[in-house]
Amino acid sequence: MRAFVIVVLLAIIGFGPWFAPPRAQAQDAEALRREIAELRRQQEGYRRAIEALSERLQRLEQRPAPTVAAPRAPATPAPGPTALQAPAGVQPEAPPAPPAAMDLLRPRQPFALYQPRGSGQLLFDMGVAGDFVGNVTRRGVDKANAGTFAGRENRFFPREVELSLFGQIDPYARAEVRIEAGEDRPGTETSVSLAEASITLLTLPYGTQAKLGQMRNRFGWSNIIHEHDLPWVDRPDVYRVFLGEDGLREKGLEVTWLPLLPFYLELLGGVFNGDNATAFGFGKLDNPLVTGRARTYFDLTDEHAIQVGFSFASGETDQHHRSTLLGYDVKYKYRPEGWLHPLLTVASEGLYSRRNDAFGYYVWSELQPWRRWALGTRWDWTQFPESPGHQWAIEPYLTFAPSEFFRLRAGYKHTVRSTRIGFSDNDANGRIADELFLQATFSLGAHPAHPF
Repeated sequence: MRAFVIVVLLAIIGFGPWFAPPRAQAQDAEALRREIAELRRQQEGYRRAIEALSERLQRLEQRPAPTVAAPRAPATPAPGPTALQAPAGVQPEAPPAPPAAMDLLRPRQPFALYQPRGSGQLLFDMGVAGDFVGNVTRRGVDKANAGTFAGRENRFFPREVELSLFGQIDPYARAEVRIEAGEDRPGTETSVSLAEASITLLTLPYGTQAKLGQMRNRFGWSNIIHEHDLPWVDRPDVYRVFLGEDGLREKGLEVTWLPLLPFYLELLGGVFNGDNATAFGFGKLDNPLVTGRARTYFDLTDEHAIQVGFSFASGETDQHHRSTLLGYDVKYKYRPEGWLHPLLTVASEGLYSRRNDAFGYYVWSELQPWRRWALGTRWDWTQFPESPGHQWAIEPYLTFAPSEFFRLRAGYKHTVRSTRIGFSDNDANGRIADELFLQATFSLGAHPAHPF
């Protein structure tokens, strides 16, 4: 009898959960769902915190380490029993000597590769980015080819599909290659070209670096940014009018130097062919295009930061005239404490041509109250370097980014020109242009971040 009772009790304990009321099981399932949702929210918070810390670390690494002068010892110790003296037989430590000229001339020590690679992995990074644009405007602007994307008005087209290959060659150098495809004119064909191909030498003397090959020149702030990374649909009017739709992209050499100062300062000089047909066009190294840039960055507080730069480019045109461009750029960001993205960004760039005595600039502001949504406005004003007159434009836009790899943008641009000359082909009038832009951008694989 006692054995029978024990067997019954074990059966009840073992099979009790199977006879639990359905309501209790539903409550357990709901509790598990809540725990899973909470863990996912925590994981997203950790990911955002890591991104914010990585961005701050990158800015800190770009600054030179502050130099602290060693305190100068008195020539003779002060008399009296309180004077500090070295123990008998021990020589006082001498202050460190400044580096000799030969030490500065010696190249820096190479460093380890930035990331270990396992078997079966590529020794470089690879990424693909796509940028598709739709343009809608009135028929008169279309007939005159006077839209922002001349010849592609009222079309949806692939502006840029880019294949990027980049990485460390060895501890002394890195390389990057970018191949571009896009629609330059209406039709079924898409042109493919070599957009960039360069080598950067990382360990040169005096703390310098050199970049040689075909590249987007570091002239101003926005010129080096590819189309799919721009905060607007199109490049600012001043860059398109003074340098062409592609901006300044040349073949040559750039040298960068970060002097040891209490604040961040980047100095850059370059020598290039001068193939840009809009501003230069001579294309020979016996009279090259020479560029320069000075850039500084300040953390005003933990929430406010500003970057200021000045640039110049001087070369010869195909008509053997000297062409010199001077430029400025300034960019400000405000990121409240605890935010993982800037709430407010304000920037401006300007170009002045000494040969044509022409000037142009833009002012841009963007508000990002939510991580996925941003709205902004850009104001453009520029003179025409090759003819009398000027134009101005205003371009509000709205950006929605479901993730960091995918972005949708809609914008409207109103352009007014002071003259019809050059904007009245085919018996049409493109002096005033109203355009609607639609943009879709994606990124696959690795994608390097742009500074600030």
